[in-house]
Amino acid sequence: MIAEPEPGISGVASFRVKLLVAMMLVVSFVAITILFFAQWNTASNVRQDFQREFRDELAALHAVQAVRHAALAERCRVLARRPRIHAALEDGALDLLYPSARDELLDVMDTEGAEFREPEAYALRARYYRFLDGKGRAIPPPDAKDVGALAPAEESQLDLGSLPDKPQTGYILRDAGTEAEAIDEVIAMPIISTESGETIAAIVLGFKPPTLGGGSPDAWIQGGIWLRGHLDLVSLPEPARGELAVQLTRAIAASDGDHGGFDFRGDGVPYLVSFKRLNPGSLFPAAFEVSIFPLAASLSRERRLVWEFIAAGVLLLAGAFLASHVLSRRLSEPVEKLAVDSEENREHWHRAEAALESTSQELQRSARFSADASHQLKTPVTVLRAGLEGLLAGEHLGPEAREEVSALVHQTFRLATVIEDLLLLSRMDAGRLQIQFARMNLSAVLEALLDDLGALPDIFDLEIDHDIPPKLWITGEKRYAELIVQNLLENARKYNHTGGKVRISALEDGDWAVVVVGNTGPAIPVPSQAHIFERFHRGAVGENVPGHGIGLNLARELARLHGGDLRLSRSDETWTEFELRFRLSRAPAGPA
Repeated sequence: MIAEPEPGISGVASFRVKLLVAMMLVVSFVAITILFFAQWNTASNVRQDFQREFRDELAALHAVQAVRHAALAERCRVLARRPRIHAALEDGALDLLYPSARDELLDVMDTEGAEFREPEAYALRARYYRFLDGKGRAIPPPDAKDVGALAPAEESQLDLGSLPDKPQTGYILRDAGTEAEAIDEVIAMPIISTESGETIAAIVLGFKPPTLGGGSPDAWIQGGIWLRGHLDLVSLPEPARGELAVQLTRAIAASDGDHGGFDFRGDGVPYLVSFKRLNPGSLFPAAFEVSIFPLAASLSRERRLVWEFIAAGVLLLAGAFLASHVLSRRLSEPVEKLAVDSEENREHWHRAEAALESTSQELQRSARFSADASHQLKTPVTVLRAGLEGLLAGEHLGPEAREEVSALVHQTFRLATVIEDLLLLSRMDAGRLQIQFARMNLSAVLEALLDDLGALPDIFDLEIDHDIPPKLWITGEKRYAELIVQNLLENARKYNHTGGKVRISALEDGDWAVVVVGNTGPAIPVPSQAHIFERFHRGAVGENVPGHGIGLNLARELARLHGGDLRLSRSDETWTEFELRFRLSRAPAGPA
């Protein structure tokens, strides 16, 4: 019967709604997770692309600056080798140094008339120059008009404390202490004596440094120079420039190398900041090139991507809701039908379980009855045999009566055998038969049974043939192994014909000991071959042969209890053959 739905169950509590909600939760979770990771991955890729473009642009600009710096250094090296400058220094005529150098450096200085000189030289014009004496201090010029004006505080920044043995790049603050602070690039080139080969002085030239972005606030990359806490970055407004200078000072002090970077927000605009030392290993104070990359475009693109992903997520969830609604309706119909069928099947299962329990009890009662009946029959059969044997011992029986009584005694032995077999089967059915496994020589058992078979009266004049190895060790119980083989030999003798043959062979086959018992005689009909191991089954072949139909069943059950098996391997008009298998025992143990 199908139970009626409870009154409170409706709508949301129904299976269809629960399925719809579950599908929506799963789809929503999967969709949101996919969209989140996709958005995060896309935003990360966008930021990495911007950073890569930033680094590539910086690398290109640095390459241009390297070419310019190499040209400046070479120009200064040529100036340091001018003969008139060497003559003034080596003769100690320092009062003639600057007048002598004025004509030598006329094409280097950024003076009037420079537009008439070659464009390449004009691009490398110096704003001023000074000479350093043997202690690395600036030599004041007699007239700053031709050499470029420098305030005393600015000129003091050229002092190195000692003469350099190689070109030095440095930077100085111009108009220090004023609001219009700027930074100049200077190159100090040692002057080597042509006589002694020692450094006798140095010439220092000052240039206006190039700036990234040309100083325009609209440039893609903006750049400047940081020196001793001061930042020359005119494209950045003053409040933001001062804050950036403070953060740069901290970052430079905390950095392990000569470069680094961090994020910075000035005047509400995010920037990616990178700094790199301009004069590593120089005697001049450390100066750093500062490059800032505005991230407003990158963040705007990220926000646009976020909204695009949100819109895609809304559309995806709406589509998922419609698909879940359709699927939940289609999936719930067979489930609801299954619920009805399962209720019916549950009723059938309960009835089948009750019938199975009843059958099990009947089988248990049958097994107990078989055991009890077999046990109770043994006593009267024994009494009957004793009485018949007492009659045979008397002298008042005639020959015919004595023959009849002898036949009855023989039948009591057959009946006792049937009772023993039934009792053994009942014990196996009840699971109470215990096999005492031990290592035994199966060959000896087979030889003994063949001797017993040869001693029986033979009405068929049978030929008995055998092929048994001297040692074939198995694990089992001897009396039950004998009973199995004895049943097979007895059947081979009974179901035979005059002048027939019985053959028994044994061999090792891998982990098995195989015993084959064959005989001539009538073939077992094909329809009966599937039933010969059933209890009390006797086919057409055995209608006129004495027997009770439980021997083969008992033999197979005992073989399986030993871990082996018994099967009919062949039966035709000329030969019938049974194959028996036992597990081999290879480890030597006690005597068989």
